[in-house]
Amino acid sequence: MIVHVWRRAVAAEIGPVVVACGDRAIADAVESAGGRAVMTDPGQPTGSDRIHEAITHIDPGRAHDAVINVQGDLPMLDPAAVRVAVAGLADPETDIATLAAIIEDEAALHDTSVNKVVAGFADPARPARALYFSKAIVPWGPGPHYEHIGLYAYRRAALEQFVGLPRGVLEQREHLEQLRALEAGMRISVSLIEASRLGVQVDTPADLARARRLVELHPVIPAKAGIQGGGGPSRAPDPRFRGGDEERQR
Repeated sequence: MIVHVWRRAVAAEIGPVVVACGDRAIADAVESAGGRAVMTDPGQPTGSDRIHEAITHIDPGRAHDAVINVQGDLPMLDPAAVRVAVAGLADPETDIATLAAIIEDEAALHDTSVNKVVAGFADPARPARALYFSKAIVPWGPGPHYEHIGLYAYRRAALEQFVGLPRGVLEQREHLEQLRALEAGMRISVSLIEASRLGVQVDTPADLARARRLVELHPVIPAKAGIQGGGGPSRAPDPRFRGGDEERQR
């Protein structure tokens, strides 16, 4: 699965792609496919700690001022979604940028493996500030709910600040590391994308089975093919969301 994710990250064409891992078997799989991997401490508590270790090792001269954490559980991610996350850093007040999609399925809304983000999208085509993350159904009342997509674009300085923070009270209660940033007063920007651009986020065995079916229907684009093919079924983009018509005209 990690090779599928690596190929989509490469297809986003935003910069060098390195797989940070604590397992030699993962590194071997990536390198066999032609990618670059860097071994990190297997005991790292979070993905953010892992990518911090990796970027410190491979870029000691600080040539890169942003780090994008594409988690290995997104094998069908549309490469355009990665670019949308990076665009969230255009606001100089933003420390971390991430993504969300409207939850359309009632079962997903009640599923505690589906993490929710609270943000007030006055205009769905523009990023909004994240106010809270939870496994519970939030906020209360009528209106849309949003699934948080586990992809983060960090400013380098923000990543260094984040990994130096103590674990937050709410982070430990919800088991969601992004709450550490909110508790420390850091600003997280959230951009909405169409759920189809996510494909499937693999958190459970049922998710994995669905991902395998999707991969069979829509084979992974070659790593050097750029963004051609989009990594999924062809469909008209929804201009209400980032990555729709307005994003393609950037």
